[in-house]
This record gives sequence, structure tokens and C-alpha cells, in this order.
Amino acid sequence: MIAHLTYKTVSDNPVIIVPGSKSESNRLLILKGIFPNLLIDNLSNSDDTISLLKGIEQIDGIVDVHHAGTAMRFLTAYFASKKGVDIIITGSKRMQERPIRILVEALKDLGADIHYLKNEGFPPLKIIGKNLNISSVTLNAAISSQYISALMLMAPALKNGLTINLEGEITSVPYIKMTLNLMQKAGISGSFNANRIQIKPINTIDSSRLNVESDWSSASYYYSIIGLSSNLEVTLNNFTKNSIQGDSKIISIFKKLGVETVFNKRDNSIHLRKIKTEISDHLSLNLNDTPDIAQTIAVTCFGLGIHCKLEGLKTLKIKETDRLLALKTELEKLGANVAITDQSLEVFRSKKIIENITIETYQDHRMAMAFAPLVFKVPINILEPNVVTKSYATFWEDLVKTGVEVQLK
Repeated sequence: MIAHLTYKTVSDNPVIIVPGSKSESNRLLILKGIFPNLLIDNLSNSDDTISLLKGIEQIDGIVDVHHAGTAMRFLTAYFASKKGVDIIITGSKRMQERPIRILVEALKDLGADIHYLKNEGFPPLKIIGKNLNISSVTLNAAISSQYISALMLMAPALKNGLTINLEGEITSVPYIKMTLNLMQKAGISGSFNANRIQIKPINTIDSSRLNVESDWSSASYYYSIIGLSSNLEVTLNNFTKNSIQGDSKIISIFKKLGVETVFNKRDNSIHLRKIKTEISDHLSLNLNDTPDIAQTIAVTCFGLGIHCKLEGLKTLKIKETDRLLALKTELEKLGANVAITDQSLEVFRSKKIIENITIETYQDHRMAMAFAPLVFKVPINILEPNVVTKSYATFWEDLVKTGVEVQLK
């Protein structure tokens, strides 16, 4: 299937309800699996969250998380620490190519019973859940913060809690802080200082209800839309000024690209609008803390004719696809000149965008949504548009509200 996108009309300040953050949702669901009296409002309806929700209810058999990397990592730790579980956890072909050795080895150091069923270091995994009594573990923090969050989330159920010692440069620190913040809101004691995380054990928590904020990663596509449009304004609901989501950094990043964010405390909404400002012809950023918005920024800069250099992107090579290579390939089809290394991407200034190019999405939801805003410059095609259900099932319907016509072929 192909989605053919054209821009038709200027919409009158559409109001869009961006779904709940899948990052917050998935963390809270693991906690709810341990403490069932935890209630969650505004849970994400993404494929990733649905996969995790289905998996967490199983104690035996096969759990297939499909493309959901977060579910694979969080459930691996959750099952390993849950006595009585006898599970095989697997996923899509791409999931079976995504490394998980660092997390598995850390869990084994804690006493977990986990075996690789195909290739060493990769899913599928055979997990026999058991009580883990060792209270300290060390792991490489430079690969994926999800390994760290997976260990943190299972830690309060361990008899002695857990101390996590981190080695190397810590990637995506805001996601670790998000995990700790949500745990503390649920009544779990923990700390994150320098290269050490400590989570205290707890048998029960008080009944509580936590609200999932809308997803800032998903909001980034509307920042791109405003930046690439001439005079469009958009209101997005359920966002707070002091968000625990690291991708809220798009506020300051896109201000440099001519997009202003106005908060309305009365209804927790944000209003995005174009501002008259002199936009630099060069943008240089280190996105080590916020790699999920790299595609959005790169495509926006290309659309605006801005030279950008993005660094701190080493985790992008092990995502749903090799996002650095995918970005280079698809941007160059549109007429861009792109250079990549194993942790950076540079898009050089381009005065022309080739029309009606078909963008390959590589089973990656962010490829589809990051390239869609270019419709405000030229007609564009998105291959396999349904991939967006991984994080934002109603994206195409919401895009139509901004004046875009979406034709499925």
C-alpha cells in the first residue's frame, strides 16, 4: 500500500489529541504487572503497548512482540524475575536481528535462567522465571537506555532491591529519569546519582491512579509541519510544561526553526505557530539524549534548505531499521546530499526537493511520520503507511486535519 500525500488547504487551527506516550505507558504497565492496584489513565493504543499488554498477562507458552523493541526488553527482565514463568519470547525477523546480549548477560549475572534459541545474543529467548536474590549488577550504559530501564522496573519486586552500576557514556539519560520518576510517583523509592542507580524493594504500593501524558515524540511531527508550512497553526492536547519526556526538547530546538510553543495551563494544551525570526542556515545538535527526534529534525532541515549536523546517534543503527542508512537513502532520493558515520548524520543545503518520490519506510513508524510533513513543500508518497500503528495509530486521520489529502493506493 502507498499513501499519496498532497497539500490542499490551510486548516483553521485544528485541535489534535496526540495519543498517550508509549514510553510512559510501557513503563507503567510493567509496574502494574508487579503491583496490580496501580491504575493508568490515557494509556497508549500503539502496537508496542498492545504487544506488551498481551505479553504481560502470560506465564507460559510463546510471546510474540512482533516489532516492539521496548516490549522485548522490558518483558525479558519482567519474565526473568517472575517465579513460575516458562516463556519463549520472540518477534519479527528484524527483532531477531536486534541485539539483546547486554541485558541478558546482566540478568544472568543476577541469577536469571535465560537461553538463546537461535543466534547467540539475539531473540528468541527461552526464559524460566525465578526469584533473583543478587542485589547488584554492572552493565554497559552506552548501547540502550531500555536495558537499564528494564532492570529498574523489575527491581522493586526483588527481595533485596537492586543497585545498577553503569559503565561508559550513558545514552538517552532522560528515559532513565522518566523511568525513575514514574516509579517514584507510584510510591517506589529509588535514586540515580552519577553512574549508579539504586531501587529499593517493596512488597506493595498504595492504590494510585497515574495519567500518561501525550507523546512528545509524536508531537514532533506537528512541529515539523508548522516549520515547513507557510502560516499553519495547530493546538495539541494533554501536554505539560515540565514534562518528564526527554523529547520535549523539541520546544527549544524548533524555536530555532521558526516554531513557537504557547502553553495553556487551563486545559494542558500547547499551541504551535510560525514566528517571524531569522533562521540560521546551519543547525548543529548532539541528540544523545533524544535520538528518536533525529529523523524529524533531519527531514525538516532538508525541507527548509538548512545545513544540519546531528551527532550522538549511535543507537539509531539498532532500531526498527538502521535509521542512519535509511535516512541517507531516502533523503538522497529527494535530492539531498547526506553523509553518515556510525553515530552522526549531516544533511547539506539543498535548494530543490524532487516531487512525488516514494519513501520506503523499512517497517519503521518514524520514517513514515518524519517524511510526511514534506507534503507542505512537495507532493510525496509513503510506502506501507500502516506502519504508523506502532506508535500513533490515528496519524493519517490527524494529518488530514492540517489540510493534507491522503490517498491510499
